[in-house]
Amino acid sequence: MIKTRIRDFIITKEDWIFAVADYFHPEGVRCVLRYVPDESGDRQLNGIKYRKYDFDVAFDFMRENRPEWVQDVHIVPEDQVKKVLYPPDPIPELVKQDERVKAVADVLLSAGIPIEKMGVTGSFLPGLQNEQSDVDFVVYGNDWFKARDAISAAKKQGGFIEDIDEAMWHRIYNKRIPEISYEEFILHEKRKGNRGMVGGTYFDLLFVRDWDQINKPLARGVDVGTMRIEATVTDAGLAFDNPSVYKVDHDEIDHVLSYTHTYAGQALEGEVIDAQGVVEQVGDIKRLVVGTSREPKGEWIRSLTLLEGNK
Repeated sequence: MIKTRIRDFIITKEDWIFAVADYFHPEGVRCVLRYVPDESGDRQLNGIKYRKYDFDVAFDFMRENRPEWVQDVHIVPEDQVKKVLYPPDPIPELVKQDERVKAVADVLLSAGIPIEKMGVTGSFLPGLQNEQSDVDFVVYGNDWFKARDAISAAKKQGGFIEDIDEAMWHRIYNKRIPEISYEEFILHEKRKGNRGMVGGTYFDLLFVRDWDQINKPLARGVDVGTMRIEATVTDAGLAFDNPSVYKVDHDEIDHVLSYTHTYAGQALEGEVIDAQGVVEQVGDIKRLVVGTSREPKGEWIRSLTLLEGNK
């Protein structure tokens, strides 16, 4: 059985490259197609030209070429996997070749984070990055929180690692099209501290569970309608995971989950949130799910505690 988790990539026997999208793979590797060999592609790896596919285009391609692999994500049979790419593997070479990756890695190393607990994903993982590529940095388990704090401190010192400027914040907001105002979006985002600029390039610090944090799969429930709630967050330890998980104190809802990156890390333990989404019944438990589509309408998570404190 292939051991893989989110942010890893797999390469199939046809040289299709997929991003792993889950921690659990009961019927094959749960992933999303990212790159396909294409003579007119603008990226190259091992002599093969590749084209990058966005989410919707990837699904269209898969429905046409491998409809039997299409579910809520793409399910690649294990016998079709030629290679698994793990985010920590390229780091030793990248720190020699790319000053942006080196700058981030140096900050994390100086904070006591072992090199094997950090990695890169996105186009840097297979080596398909270009000049426009963002740097998607991965840190595993609780070291992620140390990394986030170290990056925040580095931004304040000035230098190669900087805060995001106003123009970039607007770009991020317009790309995500969230259901909250720009002002509220910025308040939440600046507190998270998981984004920045390194040498003029945008970078993201992405959380991935350590192997010992991967216990049992999230059972799929039955949708029973929509709901808007106010609730107190009692556990936000996996708030930066995918999906983001917030355990809440509420009469009906047990957890709030977010499948959209916009609402990752949106609230801290002890804060009161306002959330609207789809209610999912799983046995005796009800969850509120935000991000039920790529660009969810009428779904959000807001920290009322944060907003009240900034009036």
